[in-house]
Amino acid sequence: MGIIAWIVIGLLAGIIAKAIMPGKDPGGIIITMLIGIAGGLLGGWLGKVIFGVDSIDGFFELSTWLAAIVGSLILLALYRLITGNRRSHRHA
Repeated sequence: MGIIAWIVIGLLAGIIAKAIMPGKDPGGIIITMLIGIAGGLLGGWLGKVIFGVDSIDGFFELSTWLAAIVGSLILLALYRLITGNRRSHRHA
């Protein structure tokens, strides 16, 4: 898949991850898009390493989308963990 396809999948995976895990995050839409793109890559890598499958088959493959969404959810949770700790220390 080309870089444009990765960006589109990442954008949509980030939006879906945000819908699954709603909440107020610093950074807005730009951070959500970056998390989605990186999450797609992370999800594909984890699928290959853990399960030994090529989870990034093509743009219209369900496995590609599931890997991207799971990766985005993981990164969104990590991002909230890191920024949540930073925010609570500032106000204390």
